[in-house]
This record gives sequence, structure tokens and C-alpha cells, in this order.
Amino acid sequence: MPRKRIAVIGAGVSGLGAIKTCLEEGLEPTCFEGSDDIGGLWRYKEKAESGRPSIYESATSNTSKEMTYSDYPFPDHFPNYLHNSRIMEYLRMYVQHFHLLKHIRFLSKVRSVRKRSDFSCTGQWDVIIEAAGKQESYVFDGIMVCTGLYTDPFLPLQNFPGIKRFKGQYIHSWEYKSPERFRGKKIIVVGIGNSGADLAVELSHVASQVFLSTRRGAWIWNRVWDYGMPVDTILFTRFKAVLNKCCPTFLINRWIENKLNARFNHDVYGLLPQHRFLSHQATFSDDLPNHIISGRVLIKPNVREFTETSAIFEDGTEEDLDVVIFATGYTFSFPFLENNPTVLDSQRSMFKFVFPPQLEKPTLAFIGILQPAGATIPTSELQSRWAVRVFKGLNKLPSVRGMMDDIRKKRKKIEKEFLANPRDTLRVQYMDYMDEVASEIGVKPNLLSLFLGDPKLAMEIFFGPCTPYQYRLRGPGTWAGARRAILTQREQIIKPLRTRTLTRDQPPFSVPFWLRSACAALLFVLVSVIIKG
Repeated sequence: MPRKRIAVIGAGVSGLGAIKTCLEEGLEPTCFEGSDDIGGLWRYKEKAESGRPSIYESATSNTSKEMTYSDYPFPDHFPNYLHNSRIMEYLRMYVQHFHLLKHIRFLSKVRSVRKRSDFSCTGQWDVIIEAAGKQESYVFDGIMVCTGLYTDPFLPLQNFPGIKRFKGQYIHSWEYKSPERFRGKKIIVVGIGNSGADLAVELSHVASQVFLSTRRGAWIWNRVWDYGMPVDTILFTRFKAVLNKCCPTFLINRWIENKLNARFNHDVYGLLPQHRFLSHQATFSDDLPNHIISGRVLIKPNVREFTETSAIFEDGTEEDLDVVIFATGYTFSFPFLENNPTVLDSQRSMFKFVFPPQLEKPTLAFIGILQPAGATIPTSELQSRWAVRVFKGLNKLPSVRGMMDDIRKKRKKIEKEFLANPRDTLRVQYMDYMDEVASEIGVKPNLLSLFLGDPKLAMEIFFGPCTPYQYRLRGPGTWAGARRAILTQREQIIKPLRTRTLTRDQPPFSVPFWLRSACAALLFVLVSVIIKG
């Protein structure tokens, strides 16, 4: 029987994981990449190119290196948070290690993806590619869309009266590359997401003044958490997940907000939002409060209107400006997909953010089209592992009604818990989502079984960071190195920090033995609850 042919659209972090997963399951992938290289969002270029993601020269990851592909850890000497150039170095290593390059066609833009006339029987797709100025047609048994969320800048100029008569320069953060050409300018950054905070801080080193405008404020948290460890390795543990399930939401909000305000008072700094911490994605910035307290960044409310030379804010104040940078986010679309509600309806309904529920055959999967409160690489990789098994018929999806019920249930949950914001409609909690998808393919770690057979590993899985290696211990796609990777992950985190040898070797960041022992009994009871849940 011939191997199923799968089209992977995009060679960024999600696309590379999809290619590797296809090969792992014996499928035949062909990846179509519109540019001349891998990396997607993480590939820095000096000039932004229309229809492609773009990052600034200094861009650094917000998730730490252990939250990566589940069977290919970063080298232990790599820093915990990585500059885009180090991420690209790692991705090239990944491609070489798993021999992915021969499956990628560069400078090949997907123009059309259409169901074949016999789709209801075969599930096959007609795909048209444009390469070297010519169009080519192919037939594929499955499609994995890995185009990401950051290709189409959202520039809501209609919400900013007077911007068209502003005589200075205005751009979207998508176009920004480095601060040199803004030296000595008065600059306003509109929007306080991760990019907006990064740009405000970076520009303040060369600008005469930087203003950061925000409509609703933001909770600011930092990459470096307790004891100097990466925040995701401290907060994303199964032990804390159990505590979160036991605590009401208002108590969790109060705890984290008090902790963030202990670092700096968000009210005093002009950043206090009206929403609670868990209601909207917080902003990462290790440096913003330092630049506010030194006056290099001034926080301002929303812009009411622009004049030829200034911005007038909603509080009535006015500031002269030379440059406006809109850090107002992105929209996403799939222009190559046929306009057919069974392929993708107007609400972009996707079962668990992967499968369109109305398709007669489940041979289309969206990979990485979500906003995890955590790392993207492992969530998209796990989506791919699920998708290819559905393509092969090894895993079955629920009925259309069952999938739509699940979609509606999740939408109601999102509407209840989060702000009415497009950014939050795709939001998932990292551990909850990973476990949910892992359960579909039987790779969620069984803590009770592990505790009885390998208590050392079980304790690290429960108390330690929920790294993606956990999802390679059992079921399809097991990796022989998973156990060792889990048991040495703390060493991996600490090693790049120890560039000065100390005479006293005292491991930070470990959970005290007495606390582990005291919680052992709790483990038996609560893990049972989790598994049943």
C-alpha cells in the first residue's frame, strides 16, 4: 500500500515538527515554504517582506529552552532564553538530525488548496503551487497548515483620528528592525503586548523620549522568576496544577497579582489594568519597570487623536512626536483555502484548535494556530503527532455533533474567563491543553503507574517542570532518552548560568526533600482525581 502523501504548508517551528512527525509515522511529507529558508517567525531579515512574519534584530524567546521539541533537547550550554539567532542555530541542528531538508521545497508558495471531486470517498486535496513563476498541481492525501499567526499586521488606523495628517512617520511594529534610525526622536509606541514593551525599552536607549500608550493597562511579568529560574519551569508543574484546581480563581488571581505588585506597584507605575491576571494574556518584560522609574519610558493612556505634530491623549494631555509605532497585533487568514464552510466556517471552528469539524474526511489539520499560555513548539508538535495518527486512521474523531458541542463548550468557557479580545479566543493553558491532546493519542504520563514502578521519575514529573519530554515516555512515539532528559532537566537549566566556578556547590531551585515526602501521600490521592478528570 503506497504511503499517504501529506502537504505541510510552512517551514517554521510548527512546520518542521509536522514534517518530522509525518516521517515518524511512515507518511510522505512535502513541505512548501514561500521563502528561501526555514525558521518562519524566528528567521531575522533586515527588511520585512509582505505576507511573511518579521521580527526585530534583538528578539528573544519568552519561553525557556526546555520547553521545546519533545525528543530533541537544546544543547545544555545554550542559554535558557534564546536570541533569535540561537533559535535558528537549533532549528538547523534539528533539520539536519532528522534529515528534514530533502522534504522541503523552498520558494514555493501555496496558491490553492481545494477538495477533490471525490473528496467524500478519498479525502484527497488538489494543491496548486507557484514556484519560479510557474504553477504546479499536486494531489495530497492530507494537509497540515503551519502558517502561524504573525504574517498580517493589524493596523486599525480608523481608531486613531488625525493619523493621516500626522507629518511624522508611523509604522507597524512588524516593520521595526533596530533602533539606530530613531536616534534622538520623540516616539510613541501604541500597544503594550510583548512587542510593544520590547520596542519601548529598546528605543528608550537612543530616543530623546519614549511614550508607551495603553488602553487597558497590563500585568507585567518577567522571564526570571523565583531564585533566578525561568518562569515557565517554576509555574508549569503538575503539583501547581493540582493546587490551581483546588483553589478558586479569585485566590489565584490575588496571589499572582500580589506577587507582581511586590516587584513593582502597577498602580503607581500607571499600568494597573481593570482586568484580573488570568482574564487576559500578561506581558513579558524584565526591563520595562526599570525604564519607567528612570523616566526613559513614560506610560500614557489611549490616544484620542493625532495632530500634525503631536498626540492628544484621553486624559487631555498632549505630547509632541516624531514617530508613531503601532504594536497593535496581527490578524491571520488562509487565502489559499477554498471558501467552503465545510473546510472552515466563518467562525474558524476547529476541534481542539486542529480539525475543522464539518469535513467529510478528517484530512486537514491546523498546526500552531493557537495562543498557548506557555510554549508554542511543544503544543504544535503534539498537535502534529495527533493529526498524523488521525490521517492514518489510527485515531478517530468524535461525530460532527460531538466536535461542535466541544467547540461551543470551549467558546463559552473562553467568554466567561477571558476578555472579549481576538487574542484570547485562541488562548489555551499550556499544561491543560498538552494533557488534553496527549490523552487523544495515549501519551499522557500515568503518574500512579510511574510512582509504583519508578518513584524517582514520578516525583520529578509531579514536582518538576512540565517539560514536553513527559509525552515521550509511553504510547506511540516513545523516545528512549525521555527519562534521562526529565531527570537531568534541572542540570540543563543551571549549567549555562554557571560560567563562574564556585567552591560551594549548592543546587538552587530544587524542592526540599521534606516537602516532597510530605506531599507523597497527596500525590496518590490527587493524581487519581486528575486521571479520572
